[in-house]
Amino acid sequence: MTTRMIILNGGSSSGKSGIVRCLQAVLPDPWLAFGVDSFVDAMPAKMQASDAGLDIASDGRVSVGAGFLALEAAWTEGIVAMARAGARIVVDDVFLRGAASQQRWQKALGALAVLWVGVRCDSTVAAGRETARGDRAQGMAASQADVVHQGVTYDLEVDTTHTESLACARAIAAHVR
Repeated sequence: MTTRMIILNGGSSSGKSGIVRCLQAVLPDPWLAFGVDSFVDAMPAKMQASDAGLDIASDGRVSVGAGFLALEAAWTEGIVAMARAGARIVVDDVFLRGAASQQRWQKALGALAVLWVGVRCDSTVAAGRETARGDRAQGMAASQADVVHQGVTYDLEVDTTHTESLACARAIAAHVR
């Protein structure tokens, strides 16, 4: 079965976005990219920093409310609809609820062929990247580094602690059918 989607899961600052850009460069066919950061940016401002939407605490912990979950479900369904319509899609996501987040995707995907990729990075390295970025609450990378992988099943895992995005992308591309 031909791979229609690649879903990358990893904590904040683990290197997912860089891998996505490299995947788009190395894969022979065009792949559309969708990331959780773009989804969050698309949310109304009133849902950011709210109990109903998305709340990022000063220590980097993230909590989501019912409004966020409803919009996330619609976002997921929309991306899956594009894949069903023939687009090849690569998604970078942060499974804040571990296995439950993967199950949300699996329910929407049905029988669609997906390559599940875990993007790992040592929490200290990710925290350093987070500081260098300057656009994340300090502590987010460390708090997400392990919890996003709990109970999640992957076809492939990459580790960006000492491996460049391009090498990770090539490893992923080798598994695309």
